[in-house]
Amino acid sequence: MSYFVVYLPMKDEELSQTLRPDHLAFLDEQIEKGNVKAKGRFADGSGGMVIYEAESLEAAEEIAKQDPYVEKGARGIEIKEWIASFA
Repeated sequence: MSYFVVYLPMKDEELSQTLRPDHLAFLDEQIEKGNVKAKGRFADGSGGMVIYEAESLEAAEEIAKQDPYVEKGARGIEIKEWIASFA
């Protein structure tokens, strides 16, 4: 298993507000499944970041693209594998 950082830059702030409950429910579901390890928004309002744990980049992308923010165009998406080092 590997970690993947999913950057969700803001595209439509109003749509993001509307979809926020669906987005948070999606993330809670992914946490329960063990797919999400961390999540949060940026203080400046420019978007947010989710850290997924998955078998591959393709698997992480498949999950992340189901996020209502991404599916409905409120946020962009950029995914990178993250070689984590925890202190």
